[in-house]
Amino acid sequence: MARQLRTQVAIIGAGPAGLMLGALLARRGVDSVILEARSRDYIERRIRAGVLEQGSVDAMHEVGAGERMRAHGLVHDGTILRFAGRSHRIDFRALTGKAVTIYSQHELVCDLVAHRLAAGAPLAFEVDDVRLGDVATARPTVRYRHAGDEVELACDAVAGCDGFHGVARAAIPADRLRVFERDYPYGWLGILADVAPSSHELVYAHHDRGFALLSMRSPEVSRLYLQCAPDEDLAAWSDDRIWSELALRLGADDFTLRRGPITQRSVTPMRSFVAEPMRHGRLALAGDAAHIVPPTGAKGLNLAIADVRLLADAFAALCTRGDDRLLDAYSATCLRRVWKVERFSAWMTQLLHRADEPGDNAATAAFRDRLQRAELDYVTSSRAAATTLAENYVGLPLVDA
Repeated sequence: MARQLRTQVAIIGAGPAGLMLGALLARRGVDSVILEARSRDYIERRIRAGVLEQGSVDAMHEVGAGERMRAHGLVHDGTILRFAGRSHRIDFRALTGKAVTIYSQHELVCDLVAHRLAAGAPLAFEVDDVRLGDVATARPTVRYRHAGDEVELACDAVAGCDGFHGVARAAIPADRLRVFERDYPYGWLGILADVAPSSHELVYAHHDRGFALLSMRSPEVSRLYLQCAPDEDLAAWSDDRIWSELALRLGADDFTLRRGPITQRSVTPMRSFVAEPMRHGRLALAGDAAHIVPPTGAKGLNLAIADVRLLADAFAALCTRGDDRLLDAYSATCLRRVWKVERFSAWMTQLLHRADEPGDNAATAAFRDRLQRAELDYVTSSRAAATTLAENYVGLPLVDA
């Protein structure tokens, strides 16, 4: 017989979205249980991007988990676009009054896990066979196995924060769900290297041989990326080949690339994906369960946190006052912002990557390249265009005025 448990909100997934939602709900006096398929060690070591918008930084401080981020996060007031061998700085602070913070996603996850466990709030790792039931009713359930026990968790609402391959989105009837997606014809070969970053701000480089990005995880650790085929063979890339290609694509007269030991490498395909609606009955999707962006605009983590900032208020109104108006509006409110962020991420991606298409001749490829360079020139020479980039990069308002 299944062990019976009860909570107000069942949260599926202990990534940034699920953990932040649990913390925000606790601040609002709402109980939750978080269920995670992986181990604690796995989620705390899973390396992901870490460019935080101001809204994400504010959320960490709001829930009381921002102390390490304040001490170790790197505040960036701008970023560098590099093309034709020249650097052009976009000054976020001057254009918007805002900045971004570099703080690795796995560090953020560590902080939120520690914060939740210190509060004694339920967080179950290595949960399997998760099944959602009655989500279209006022009494949804989540059944799962944990530590050898079969458990049935009754709740008032369910948050699907379990990523693209999770079970939550599949609980929405297929005839209620519409999916929009695009796969890009390139990926990123990414490395972590034990070497101080060669720039104090991120460098986005457009080059004839393909895009490159110089980023960082700390003052001692660099994160760098090269445009490659989505099915690139990592075995064909020696350390020397990687560093040589990075030096070529990131090259400029005022720049020297520092090299160091490569500690991690991977190839990441790129895609855009949105599922509509983001809510069905008492089930709401957040983060990668509902949408994915190409990483060029550094928006995936920030979109997830924006979702749950809205969802926390919706669930709090439902659970404490029986008011479902915010939950009714949740999907439409989120999607208005999601599509703007999808637009920006796709624009940044298409602006910076070399996109050879089947059937292209030399003239067509050269024409497309000149258009990219013209747009880069416009963005870096027009204050209005630079402001548009900066506004989107530092983060759009959570809700339109």
